[in-house]
Amino acid sequence: MADEPTVTDEVVAALGDTGDPRLRELLTGLVRALHAFARETRLTQEEWERAIGFLTATGQMCTDTRQEFILLSDVLGLSMLVETINDRHGPGTTESTVLGPFHMTESPVRELGADIDLVGGGEACVVSGQVLSRDGTPLPGAVVDVWQADGNGFYDVQQPDVQPAGNGRGLFTADDEGRFWFRTCVPSPYPIPTDGPVGGLLRATGRHPYRPAHIHFIASAAGHTPVTTHIFVAGSDYLDSDAVFAVKPGLVTDFAPVDDPSAAGEFGVANPFRQARFDLVLEPS
Repeated sequence: MADEPTVTDEVVAALGDTGDPRLRELLTGLVRALHAFARETRLTQEEWERAIGFLTATGQMCTDTRQEFILLSDVLGLSMLVETINDRHGPGTTESTVLGPFHMTESPVRELGADIDLVGGGEACVVSGQVLSRDGTPLPGAVVDVWQADGNGFYDVQQPDVQPAGNGRGLFTADDEGRFWFRTCVPSPYPIPTDGPVGGLLRATGRHPYRPAHIHFIASAAGHTPVTTHIFVAGSDYLDSDAVFAVKPGLVTDFAPVDDPSAAGEFGVANPFRQARFDLVLEPS
């Protein structure tokens, strides 16, 4: 019969016949860590019930376009920790960071140079770069998936009655020299959703919900390991206190002001505008 000193070993023993060795390892480690937490904190029955209620509410908040559990993982730093543990990109390659909770819909295929800001209202911006292998070789035909919030800090899936589907998103194929470019608006800092259990957790712990201004990327190419990353706007608020702990100094990028009518005409944007350049360097697989 199980009691406090023996229950952990009994549960672990019950997992002994798990056919998948990795699953057995993961479950055994989870059980030991959870039981150790309960013993260390002397978890009460009422606290356990509140935790179950919180997790239940988190699941109930999830939809096809919102992933509250990823948001929970993000604000606890687990997403960033897992990303860092599994980062296999070598020196000189683009640093990875979290996927975030809003890569919940496919980005529409767009031509190079297309404008992904379908609603306007933000400061015009041109983003360009090149997809390269670690040795500097261009990767023609590389695929660059891009998504960002609008100028007011909302993703399309958050405002389906305001933003057209696919706003702020684009799936681009790099040219023969691995180059990509697109038009958009300068992103702004914004709060992660706070109308669910994760927002309640932030309030209870006295934390703000804000993320610094950023654009998401996933870059992939044949024979290379894909990278999931952001570029963060240099000088943005919250770079030192990102609610999901995802900022890396090497990803902070200058969105330089440009006052050049000729260049604006070439890119098809209003003058003045901002310009950001960011190369995506992949690790050969």
